[in-house]
Amino acid sequence: MNVSLSVWLLTVAALCALVAADFFIGRRPHDVSVKEAGTWTVVWVVLACLFGLGLLLFAGGGPTGEFFAGYITEKSLSVDNLFVFVLIMGRFAVPSAYQQRVLMVGVLVALVLRALFIAVGAAIISAFSWVFYLFGAFLIWTAWKLVQDARKGAHEDEYEENKLLKAVERRFGVADRYHGTKLWIEQNGKRVMTPMLVVMLAIGSTDVLFALDSIPAIYGLTEDPYIVFTANAFALMGLRQLYFLIGGLLKRLVHLSYGLSVILGFIGVKLVLHALHESGVRVPEIGIPFSLGFIVLVLAVTTFTSLRVSRRRERTDEDGATAQAPRPPASSRSRTR
Repeated sequence: MNVSLSVWLLTVAALCALVAADFFIGRRPHDVSVKEAGTWTVVWVVLACLFGLGLLLFAGGGPTGEFFAGYITEKSLSVDNLFVFVLIMGRFAVPSAYQQRVLMVGVLVALVLRALFIAVGAAIISAFSWVFYLFGAFLIWTAWKLVQDARKGAHEDEYEENKLLKAVERRFGVADRYHGTKLWIEQNGKRVMTPMLVVMLAIGSTDVLFALDSIPAIYGLTEDPYIVFTANAFALMGLRQLYFLIGGLLKRLVHLSYGLSVILGFIGVKLVLHALHESGVRVPEIGIPFSLGFIVLVLAVTTFTSLRVSRRRERTDEDGATAQAPRPPASSRSRTR
């Protein structure tokens, strides 16, 4: 796509306006209801679909397919990231009323980081075509690591602060409790961070790791920086509401990591085939329609099997609890007849 500077500026301005509106709506700390989260999740999905239809009208089916493939992939990866967000919120005991503010800042940091990674990735790809080999190998390795982590139950582990976050805490000090949405306070004559700022830094630092696999993944579906940027933006901007909507369902998506590993491995192979094709080797290339269908199918199967296994485990737990429940004494049973 030949995207002019004016279209880029208009797109960025529109996205900034949407972020500002989202921030204005959620500026007051409160417990987000399922109804509110569901409504805004639908709004963000509809906006993404409308943008995709706009691409279809002005750019054709090719870019539209690339956008939706990238959007669905990034959305799926962001759902997996919610597992880490849940661990971080629990580790720092973030009050439910303040969680949306933390997530809002996390999404803003993620958007800025993704924009930087996208720009760097576009520059590297334009200069070195062999980088697709590296991207492909990295995604295949990430897919294998996801499978290993899933087998070990990595999502059930507690969140551990990284060395950078611990160093910042030692340098500035941390207050012993939350002070609303304040980030800094005066304590014993010293300016210290609040736990609110610490948890924001924790989520922001994990966003860097999330971008390391999501950016190569979407570049495996499209090389257009405009589509890469917009697909990432729309996938991230509904992340806050999605957290509250499916927070209780995350534990039931027991096969999500396996599904994502299949998708990342598939895209990794696609990147390697594309790199070989660019090098003059006659190998088949995987088209966008097949990629989009494959990604949707894997996610559908993963969701179905996850919910089925979770439901079966719940029934087993209920049956076990019933079997272990103490029987009432005989006199009590006789009175109930």
